[in-house]
Amino acid sequence: MWLSGHPSPEEADAIGKRLAIEINTRWQNKLKDELVLECELEIEFETHYQRFLMPTIRGSEAGSKKRYAGLVMNGDEEKLVFKGLETVRSDWTALAKQFQTQLYGMVFKGVDPSDTIRETVEKTRAGEMDEQLVYRKRLRRKLEQYVKNVPPHVRAARLADGHRRQQGLAPRYQNKGWIRYVITLNGPEPVDHRQSPIDYQHYIDRQLKPVADAILPFIDLDFDSLIDGQLGLFGVTD
Repeated sequence: MWLSGHPSPEEADAIGKRLAIEINTRWQNKLKDELVLECELEIEFETHYQRFLMPTIRGSEAGSKKRYAGLVMNGDEEKLVFKGLETVRSDWTALAKQFQTQLYGMVFKGVDPSDTIRETVEKTRAGEMDEQLVYRKRLRRKLEQYVKNVPPHVRAARLADGHRRQQGLAPRYQNKGWIRYVITLNGPEPVDHRQSPIDYQHYIDRQLKPVADAILPFIDLDFDSLIDGQLGLFGVTD
C-alpha cells in the first residue's frame, strides 16, 4: 500500500520519463537558440528504485555513485540490485554475499534484521557456515615474483604447493591460476590442505561487520551492540 501523497510505482515511472523528455527538450532548445548547435547528448530514464541506499565510503561521511543498492520491480517480482558492494565482488566470501542480500532485503522491506544478524553470527561461530567461508582469488603473477608484498592468497598457494610436493605431486600454483583458501588461527591456508582451526572472529570482523555497518546506521542499529550479548556464550572477553 502506498502512502497518501506519494506516487505509485507506475506514477513514478511516468514522472521519470516525463522529466527526461523535459530536460532533453530544454537543452536542445538552449543550445540551438544561444549557440546554434544541435544537442548530441540525451538523458535517459533507466530505472526506478522502489528503495535505494548509497552507503557511505568507509572512513568518510560521503557516498559514492559507484556503490549503491536498490530494490526494483521486475514484473510482479521484486529484485535487489547491487553496484560496487560485496555481493558483486569476487574477493568476498559467499557468507558476506548471502548476508548482504538477506540484510538489505529485510531493511528495504521494513523488517527488523536484529535476530537474523545474531543468528548468522552464532552459526558462523558454531561452524555451521564453514562452506561459505572460502575465499577465491586469482594469482596474477608467478609465485616466485611475490617478494615484498605477500598477500594471503599467495601464502595459501605456497602452502598448497608445499603439501603437493610432500605427496610427490607436481605444484599447481607456480604459474598463476586461482586459489581457494580460508583464514585460520594460523593464517591463510588452502582449502584442500587446511590443518588449523578456522578463525571465525576474522569472518565476523572482516566479512559480516563491514556489510552490516554500511546499512545499520540508517535504521539506528549497531552491529557490535547487537552481538555483544552473545559474546559471553562463547567465552569471548575483552
